[in-house]
Amino acid sequence: MHVDQQTPIAFLGMGLMGSRMASRLLQAGYTVAVWNRSPHACEPLIQQGAATLALEDIGNYPVILTCLADDQAVQSVFAQIQPYLQARQVIVDFSSLSVAATQQLAQSAQQQEVIWIDSPVSGGTIGAEQGSLVIFAGGNAQTIQQLSPVYQLLSQRVTRMGDSGTGQATKICNQLIVAANSTLIAEAVALADRAGVDTTLLAPALAGGFADSKPFQILAPRMATHNFEPVQWKVQTLSKDLNNALKLAQNLNLKIPVAQKALLQLQAHQENGFSEKDLATIIQYIEQ
Repeated sequence: MHVDQQTPIAFLGMGLMGSRMASRLLQAGYTVAVWNRSPHACEPLIQQGAATLALEDIGNYPVILTCLADDQAVQSVFAQIQPYLQARQVIVDFSSLSVAATQQLAQSAQQQEVIWIDSPVSGGTIGAEQGSLVIFAGGNAQTIQQLSPVYQLLSQRVTRMGDSGTGQATKICNQLIVAANSTLIAEAVALADRAGVDTTLLAPALAGGFADSKPFQILAPRMATHNFEPVQWKVQTLSKDLNNALKLAQNLNLKIPVAQKALLQLQAHQENGFSEKDLATIIQYIEQ
């Protein structure tokens, strides 16, 4: 398989991440056809020059990119396109899924001689916009290499982590640290506030020290000022990812108590009506 600007690409899932990634491909001169469950999300991309994809035409696209909400969404879309898939097509899934679902999808694809590459991403909407995502890939090494021109437009780095499912396992470990850390950052900001600290100074004061991280620099200022717009990470997304981490640990007979505690906090916050709100709002749960 040879991939360049002449390779027609189908992109399914025009959410916060998918729309920005598709936009970068269009700006670089790629031929991209887009699809979304609710078609109106495709309109901005069509204005940028994307074609509208009819799922029954999916066989015409050597490379299929997906960026969907969860296991259920990807399984449902795969079931819709499966009858139209052709041998030697490649599906690159940027969604964050469970390892079990990914391995099952990769196996189903393989029966039709379709190659499935799990390629979950990290870097948020800003990373998607700037093409500075980091990607953890699982699957055929040669195919991952051949996809370089596409990966280079979307990310600063792609690492093949192993066979099918290992990309997702890596993303789960990444999210485990981000999600559990976010609850800890909220506790630190709330504690600093009660102790009379000007919390707007926390991010610059701790920059470059051992407690610093990208999530800290993004979340601490938002938590300090209670400014939660625009939404950068949804509470429900991190809650889902943390749940995937616990499921994986359970399947592998490993106890991860810190993650478990963080998940309980995120779930309680989600149930208080914060499901679609920004992750930084977890400070409000801590403050109560």
